[in-house]
Parts: sequence; structure tokens; C-alpha cells
Amino acid sequence: MDLKSELLKSIWYAFTSLDVEQCGKVSKSQLKVLSHNLYTALNIPHDPVALEEHFKDNNNGPVSSQGYMPYINQYILAKATEGTFNKEIFDELCWMMSSKKNCKASVYQGLCSQRDCFKLFCLFNLLSEDRYPLVIIQPELEYLLKKISCAMSPEWDGSLLDDLLSQNAALQDGMSVWEFLEHLSAGRLLHVESKESFSLALDDVFTEMYHNIIKKGYLLKKGHVRRNWQERWFVLKPSSLTYFVSEELKEKKGEIALDENSVVENLPDKEGRRCLFCVKTPMRTYEMSASNMKHRVDWIQAIQMAFKLRAEGKSSLHQDLKLSRRKQREALQRSHSNQSSHNEPIADENQHPSPEQQNLEQHIESIIQTQREVEAKRKEEERQEREQQQEVQKDLKRQLVEANEDRERMATALTDMEKEVQQQKKRIQELELTQQKLEEALNTQIHARLEEDRIRQELERQLAEEQMKLAELLLLQSQRETLAVRSQEEVLHDDSASVSTSTSPSIQQPEESSREDAEEAHDPPIASTPSPPDNQSAEENSQHQMVKELGTQSTTNLMLKQWKIQLNRLMKPITPGDKVEHLPLKPSCPRQGQALTSTEFISKVQTGIPHEKGNDYNPSPLQEEEE
Repeated sequence: MDLKSELLKSIWYAFTSLDVEQCGKVSKSQLKVLSHNLYTALNIPHDPVALEEHFKDNNNGPVSSQGYMPYINQYILAKATEGTFNKEIFDELCWMMSSKKNCKASVYQGLCSQRDCFKLFCLFNLLSEDRYPLVIIQPELEYLLKKISCAMSPEWDGSLLDDLLSQNAALQDGMSVWEFLEHLSAGRLLHVESKESFSLALDDVFTEMYHNIIKKGYLLKKGHVRRNWQERWFVLKPSSLTYFVSEELKEKKGEIALDENSVVENLPDKEGRRCLFCVKTPMRTYEMSASNMKHRVDWIQAIQMAFKLRAEGKSSLHQDLKLSRRKQREALQRSHSNQSSHNEPIADENQHPSPEQQNLEQHIESIIQTQREVEAKRKEEERQEREQQQEVQKDLKRQLVEANEDRERMATALTDMEKEVQQQKKRIQELELTQQKLEEALNTQIHARLEEDRIRQELERQLAEEQMKLAELLLLQSQRETLAVRSQEEVLHDDSASVSTSTSPSIQQPEESSREDAEEAHDPPIASTPSPPDNQSAEENSQHQMVKELGTQSTTNLMLKQWKIQLNRLMKPITPGDKVEHLPLKPSCPRQGQALTSTEFISKVQTGIPHEKGNDYNPSPLQEEEE
């Protein structure tokens, strides 16, 4: 069916809606308004003078459809060009003019909304017979209801349609569009669960059949410049494959022109992509990826169907299918009529058929044989298609099993990774806790070391003070010893002078014996030789001086030894956390493990100085212990 026939069906509804008296005639003023609207909808330049010139003989009377038809063919349909106007807007104009008069208000209150009724009106015109008044026969009505039912996903149930046709025998010859809308909206033709699902299914069928869309859906497309994969919404028509950003069709990204030189091919998996195929044109190769194997097969078959329609010069798949169904029905009717005529009893006089009858029978037999071959070919094609579908189903099941196994493996791996992550988190927490403890211990050791450094500096300061005090004390002691030596020399000198002049020999003898005893105690034994009387005082002075020097040296050695012990104790390196070892001290030390204060040191030195009375010498307890 060409474009003029499609437009003429909608115009017929508009013309009949203006025929209020239903006499087949419309006033000339109303036809002027209708023509003006048709010019606008079809995007044709207005020609107001043409209608007046065409009906100049009948200016006042009404115009019938037969009289208006030549004007439509010459001035409207002949100027309409496909692609220069929006056919949906044209059909909506005719629908609005006719629905106000013919469509009942109860239709909009049932299953179908007003927009759904318009879509069903357009589909009805597409599948209706090419005779007026327009009706749709039972096979075409079943085809439309099956399409809507399959779009809603439940199985087709033809019991409702059979019951309706059995109850109303007048509908078996055909159903008008207003009867169709009334029965469908009342739920007498389809089992519908909800109005929303019915509207969505009807929209899909309307887009496919009315807009000549063979297939639509999302595919991944590889870019031509950036070579990256992007998801696009593809719409396949017999002449082109258009892709958009989304299914709203607001932003068009490109169009692939399909001609006799275009080819569609499968591609092997690559770049981590599966289910690849490409469309090759003389200008460019387009690479695409489907979601699974079934979708890839469906898209390849749909594109091949578009190539076939393009090669045959057809612009609509469903119009071609409608013509095929019509030819099959006509051939089937002819075969039934031929079989019925062939089975009629033949009169005796006609037992010997004439050559014309033989030719007719041969022609009928050839038609029957052709029909059988067509039927056998159709069954073979159905069997092959069934086998292909079974193979595809097996492949899909295998892919589903593999996908489930992959998902299970991924779930297991994900669980193991989660466990490992938990362990790593726990270990990190332990390491952080250990690091915190180590930092605390390090800070403690740093504070202890700083405290020890402070104590050591304090001890060094005290040691320096004690050394200065010791030097002062030694200086004082040396001065006192010098004074004591001088005083003793003076006393000895006076005593020796008095003894030499007044003492008797008897008293001098014990003194000599005492001095000899002292010399024997400190000096090694020597030969007893009498000393001359002049040298006796000098020898006594030298012996007394020697004894005094020995006492001073012993006292000094003892003090130096004690100070070396204290110095070694203070100069020992102090390490963090070491315990201070307490060295054993002698009972003479006032404090154990600590340095002596200045007062304690002076008192100790004073107790260590020998007390001399005359020529006697009494060493201190420390000197005796040292000796």
C-alpha cells in the first residue's frame, strides 16, 4: 500500500465526519475548511482558488465524495511527498475531526485512554481492508491483538474474540474502528491486568508498526575518533540505523545509511568485549556489541531484513507482511473454491472432459501442487528456525550456567578478599597499638635519659665544688703544717739548749734510750755506734721531721684514695634504666654512696691530722688501718 492510499483512509474519516445527514454529501464551505487543514498538515502551499474553479458549476449545493475525490487526487495527494511532513500529525487531525462524532464517551472510561485510542485508530487503518467503509477482518484483528498481547508478555488467548464473533455474526465480515475501540476498551478482546501495562505494550507496537521500526534497543558502539565504547539507543528502519544518547530520542548522535552495498558480519571477541558484530558501509565500518548471544542474533537478522526490504524497494516491513498475508488468504480461498468445484458430480454426458476442462484441471493441480510446495517449504523453514532457536537456547543456557559459575567464583573470591581485608585491618590495628606503646616507651626513656643527664650535670657541678674546696683545704693544711713545724723547731731548739746545760747524765740517758727506741721503730736496725755529742740535736730534728712527713704523707694518701673512689663512681657512664651500684664504704665515711659535703670533709681531715705533744706521735685510726 502506497502513501496515497494511507492518506486517503484518514481523509475518508474526516469527510464522513462532516456528513451530518449521512447522505454522502458535504457543503462546500466545510470542504474549504477541510482542504485548508489538509494543506497545512501535509505542508503543501495553499491554493484557495483551485476548489472554486473545480466546482464552479455547482456553487451552492453540497459536494459528494465522488465529486471531492478528483480534487483531492489532483491538488492534495499528488503534491504530498513522503518525508516532508509528519504523518502522525496528519492522522491526529483526521482523528480529532471524526472521534468527536463517532467515538462514545464510555470508551475513554474503560481500558483505553484518549491517546491509546488514537494509536489504535492508526493501527486499524494500517491493517484494514482497502475498501470503503473501512473494516478490519478477523485474521488481521487476531494479528494485532497477538502483537499487543505478546508485548505485555502473557500468552495470547483467542477465546474472547471467538466468543464475541459467535455472539455477533455481523462482526464476522469485518469490524469498524469504532466497534473495535468499544469492545477492546470494555475488555471483550484481551485479558489485561492493568491499564499501565496495556499502554506500554501498545506504545511499543505502535512505534514498531506505525513508524516502520524493525527493531530498537541499547547497544555498545565503538567510537570512530576516540575508539572508546559508549552505550547508545539504536533504532532500525528499512533505510537507516539511527543511534541516540538515550531512548528519549532527544539527542541524535549519528545515522548509518543502509543500501545494497552494506554488509553485517559477526566479529570475534576482543578487548574484553563479547557478542560483537559490525555493519560495513562504503564509507565506514561500525563496530557494536550486544548484551548476549540472543540479542546479537536478533540484531543481525533484523539488519539483514532491512537490507532485503531495501533491495526490494519496500519502505515498511508490516505493510509487506500485510500484503503477504493477503496473498496467502487469496490463494487459500482459490484453492478451496477449486477443490469444491472439482469434487462436484459430473454429468454422464460430460464424462469425457473437453480440452479446456483438462487445461483448467491441470491449472488447478499446478496451483494445488504449488501451494503444497509452499506449505512444505514453510514447514521446513519453521523447522530450521525452531532448530536455530533451540541451538540459541542451548547456547544461552550454557552461557547462563557459566555466568552462574563465574558469579559463584567471584562471590567466593570476594568473601576471601573480605576475610583477608579484615585480617589486614586487625593486623594494622595491632601494629598501630604496638607503635603507640613503643612511642610511649621511647618517650619514657627519653625523659629518663634527660633526668639522668640533669642528675649527672648536678653531680659534676658538686664534684667541681668539692675539688675546689679540697684544693683550698690542702692549701690551708700546708700552711698550718708549716706553722706547726716552725713552732716545733723553736720548741725543740729551746729544749735542746736547756737540756745541754742543766740536765744530768742520768736523766739524759733515758732520753737517749727513748730516742733510740723511736729510731728503731721507724728506721732499720744499724750498727750501734756512739754518736758525737755535737750532732745529737741535728739528728733528733731530722728524725722528728721525717716522722711528721711520713704522717702527713699517709694522711694525704688516704684522702686521695677515698677521693679517687668517689671520682670513679661519679665518672662511670650512666645508661638508661641502669641501677646504681652501691660500693661498700669504710665505717669512717659519714655517708655511703654519696660525696662528702665540705663540713664533713673538713671534720674528717681534722680527725686524720696527727696530734703531737712534744716528741710523741700518735697516728689516727685511719692511718693505723692503712699501715
